Amino acid sequence: MIIQQLIINGFISGGIYALVAVGFAIIYRAGKFFHLAHGAAYTVAAYLAHTTVMLWLSVFGSMSVHGWLVAVIVGVIGASATGVAIDRFVYHPLRKQNASNLTLLIASFGVLIFVQNLIQLVYGAQPLSMRFGSVKEGYRFIGAVITDIQILIIAVSCFLMFGSWWLLQGTKLGKAIRAVSDDPVAANIVGINPDGIILYSFLTGSALAGIAGILISFETNLEPTMGFTAVLKGIVASIVGGVGNVPGAVLGGFFLGLVENLGIWKIQAEWKDAISFGILIMFLMIRPLGFMGTRTERESL
Repeated sequence: MIIQQLIINGFISGGIYALVAVGFAIIYRAGKFFHLAHGAAYTVAAYLAHTTVMLWLSVFGSMSVHGWLVAVIVGVIGASATGVAIDRFVYHPLRKQNASNLTLLIASFGVLIFVQNLIQLVYGAQPLSMRFGSVKEGYRFIGAVITDIQILIIAVSCFLMFGSWWLLQGTKLGKAIRAVSDDPVAANIVGINPDGIILYSFLTGSALAGIAGILISFETNLEPTMGFTAVLKGIVASIVGGVGNVPGAVLGGFFLGLVENLGIWKIQAEWKDAISFGILIMFLMIRPLGFMGTRTERESL
């Protein structure tokens, strides 16, 4: 029963990691740099959803399906707005000055720290929760227990990951993102605005991170630093699956979730993060910088 439960938990964690990694991959394909502030959208969405839930409870006294939908919509809009604002007010001016990708990387880290501290200033450092009402017993499945929220996490994650793949492969926006990723100069010549495509990438990728943040907040507590851990796990998943590769990000996310949870079978759960970064080091030792095979991608370091 223990091994089955760990596998189920691995798929739940993997779904969240994969969503974050897919959003990161979409932004990376267009912008070609490591957007560490991706974790800011993840955190902002969770806290805005929590604020909406608190306001709904103060007005109506109890939560309903409509209340939860409103909270999710507000959170996702807030995440998308955060991603767009970061690009327009931080990255866009730097790109205009032909800033290096290292400069963009450092700026993204600074933005993430700023947002974390701003959230802590507004909400405080204490953990918050969106889990209300009585605890409901989970369902028995292959010798393990899974709850309604966990089923929701897996179902929504899988649906959005498939939708993201379809967005890149089957829509004009996806083709434009791939064109800008391959050659932004040539894309501009044929009428595609690289800056506009990058903006859409931030809008879409940040929305996915926001949904991931809201989903995990139904299961665990909210903390101002939750986005930092999430984006690091998303980056590890992206590196494992191939940076900028959406299907690879999905596989990398589920792989990381399973390995983390199976890895704590005989040790304490506090070692999860160590397992994640051990996987990262192992992949870099096996194929150092192999996930950046083209010259353009190598320059993003």
